[in-house]
Amino acid sequence: MNKKVMAIAVAGAFAVPGVALAQKSTVEIYGRANLGVDYYEAQGAVNPYNNREGRTRVFDNSSRVGFRGTEDLGGGLRAIFQLETGVNIDNGSNTGQGGQANASSGFWATRDSFVGLDSNFGRVTFGRQSVYWANGVNAQFAANYINTEIPWTNGTAMGRISAQGATPARVSNMLQYTTPTFAGINGTLSYSPNAQEAVQGEGTGTTNCQAGAPAGVSCKSDGYLWGATARGEWGPFYAQVDYADVNGNTPIGPAGTPPRGDGNAWKVGGSWGYMPGARIGLIWVKSTNNNAFSLTAATQNGFIPGNSVNQQGWTLNWEHTFGNFQVMAQYGQLGNIKGCDSQPATGAWIDCGDTKAIGYMVGGRYFLSKRTWLFASWNLVDNKSNQFADYNGGAITSTNATAGNTPFGADPQIWALGIFHNF
Repeated sequence: MNKKVMAIAVAGAFAVPGVALAQKSTVEIYGRANLGVDYYEAQGAVNPYNNREGRTRVFDNSSRVGFRGTEDLGGGLRAIFQLETGVNIDNGSNTGQGGQANASSGFWATRDSFVGLDSNFGRVTFGRQSVYWANGVNAQFAANYINTEIPWTNGTAMGRISAQGATPARVSNMLQYTTPTFAGINGTLSYSPNAQEAVQGEGTGTTNCQAGAPAGVSCKSDGYLWGATARGEWGPFYAQVDYADVNGNTPIGPAGTPPRGDGNAWKVGGSWGYMPGARIGLIWVKSTNNNAFSLTAATQNGFIPGNSVNQQGWTLNWEHTFGNFQVMAQYGQLGNIKGCDSQPATGAWIDCGDTKAIGYMVGGRYFLSKRTWLFASWNLVDNKSNQFADYNGGAITSTNATAGNTPFGADPQIWALGIFHNF
């Protein structure tokens, strides 16, 4: 009997450290599943052959699985990490609804993933991280609430304006520093040598250079992206300002090689939470391309090499909660592109007119619990004849356009029913 008691005591002694370690562990497994059935179409294109006929889809938008945790290093210093991966529960692959590649799913660490240090002096992290596009509480609809929102609300889907080198959204090889909060205000500085893998002599065409580069063109490894975000919260009021500066690698090639991609983007937003679960806000965005270039009339890019073109837009957001039901709506406008309203001497096709768009979103969600809800939504973008602003977040569009078949003038529309579960 005594031997049995001793054996139990010894086993317990060896087990205690393991239990203690388990209790100190801060690793958390988390994620979300956002799936449903919807109907997508994009009709009314200037070229009717480029219309996208209506199709019913089982969709997934931004489902993910993640691991995150902290370790107390003493003296107010903590080690932190996050490893988040997008998963397409609808098809088990890394493609979107139109068969296009979705850079935020299908592989480890496709979403925000980093390691760093956190202290009373701020937080420093390294990894694949978001810069510029998130709106805080100003606009949470997108894939956080339902299926999607007006495309230009986050400032990265302006239709025909891009930095031609990198996108200020979720960026690889990113260093970030976030300040402590003072008087309700904090900020984040971001820097990435974004195109560092493409070096002189490596890659041709669009592989490591940029869209429109002819075969045989290589690139230097001098591309970069930096950004800054300032946030403030004062009771029911929230405001946020974002800026991003993007420079692609410099192409090296024969005459006619497109110039280095060079662009920047601004986003300013504010909102008022006038009661729990209810908020109204406004977001303004501006995207500038300082080295816009023209390809051919067939592709309808319509820019002169070296032009500085820009486009502005805004979105009004509203949400209101009645018991277990929340309604939401958006209305927004995208203005004409500015900076290329004249015919160039070379005779290349160019036209900044009729590049406006108007966006609408109406939706609602019914809470089954704090972590699970059902939702329904209707989204529409009314594009003018030289514009095609589409729903690109989470690769939810069914339009997999290539040069020459973009449905300019078409109006993408989505009706959706879905279920959202956080875990």
